[in-house]
Amino acid sequence: MKQTKECRAGEGIGAGTLVYRQLGAEELERQLFAQFIRRQKVVMCRRRENGEWVIRKDPFVDDWTEEDYGILINCLQNTLRTGGFVYGAFVDGVLKGFTSVEATLFGGQNRYLDLSCLHVSEDMRGRGIGRALFGAAAKWAGHKGAGKLYISAHSAVETQAFYQAMGCAEAQEYNQEHVEKEPYDCQLEYRLEDSGRI
Repeated sequence: MKQTKECRAGEGIGAGTLVYRQLGAEELERQLFAQFIRRQKVVMCRRRENGEWVIRKDPFVDDWTEEDYGILINCLQNTLRTGGFVYGAFVDGVLKGFTSVEATLFGGQNRYLDLSCLHVSEDMRGRGIGRALFGAAAKWAGHKGAGKLYISAHSAVETQAFYQAMGCAEAQEYNQEHVEKEPYDCQLEYRLEDSGRI
């Protein structure tokens, strides 16, 4: 059963109706992302160098190609196929944010579940959608018996500030698959016992 939460105009989102709900595999096709704007202009990044966290200037624009969208859709379909969680934020029926959590626990006593995606469309950032998506992901992971969410997070200072505001910290145990795939990402964790603060 899909869980739906509505927010009317004037409740922190501006014009339009905001609906949060789980996504089904049949919805995960390119058209769903037709009005989703991934674009992120990055200037400063947080990096770990010689055992210390530093802020470095590394300007670039992060965006998705058609190939990237194809990979994303395949990954989200696989998340659902393997029992994971895919949850979206829709403004007037248009997808403007989404998150996903994988279903397989890892990390021994850390009992991690992987927060594999969390993205908000460029035109809707700063309106609380990311916080709501993160909260939904944490709640789902807690119900699945996880102790922590694991996040391989973009190193942009804005992205890092968001995760810090959520209460995330450096992961106690690094997932080497994530490190090898995205060596510039920051490996973070979120203790699910803290989820009442979101």
